[in-house]
Amino acid sequence: MRKIAVFASGSGTNFQAIADAAKNGEIDASVELMVCDREGAKVIKRAAKENIPAFVFNPKAYPDKQAYEQEILVLLQKKEIEWIVLAGYMRLIGSVILDAYPQKIVNIHPSLLPAFPGKDAIGQAFAAGVKVTGVTVHYVDEGMDTGPIIAQAAVPVLDGDTPETLAARIHETEHVLYPNVLKKLFAQQTSMEVLLE
Repeated sequence: MRKIAVFASGSGTNFQAIADAAKNGEIDASVELMVCDREGAKVIKRAAKENIPAFVFNPKAYPDKQAYEQEILVLLQKKEIEWIVLAGYMRLIGSVILDAYPQKIVNIHPSLLPAFPGKDAIGQAFAAGVKVTGVTVHYVDEGMDTGPIIAQAAVPVLDGDTPETLAARIHETEHVLYPNVLKKLFAQQTSMEVLLE
């Protein structure tokens, strides 16, 4: 069973989907830690409800990114974390954690990358008038949503859609795609090269 940490910044719906999948045996993993950079985020309550330890920090309380990532890394190593799963974590991962977890950090993004990276991808897609957007699961590198793509799922933009209705369907797709991808990653001990073939 893989020991994983989930990093999140917001409401935590993807965190919940992952926690549920782990609890139900759908993925061969145990969520050992939730890391959050926003005090008061809803995901903190979700973690408490699931009895998952949470590390909540204020980045401004540290001199730099390296300082808080070093503190997080000590926790990850203490808990023998094998994989890091980003679920709405709104910070770029820096070299301290990237170097410690090569090809072991994944993220989910609400667009068909490389289209609409960064913040408010759903709003970006809606404003651009595209007919199809979607969801991407990718490995994390030092860039903004630039790591190698593992899996994607398309979500059509329907006539009469609003950003809110589109977001709801994208989130539904995320909650199915992410656990499925994680299941394959954890079950096969897959290297990046195998998954990307």
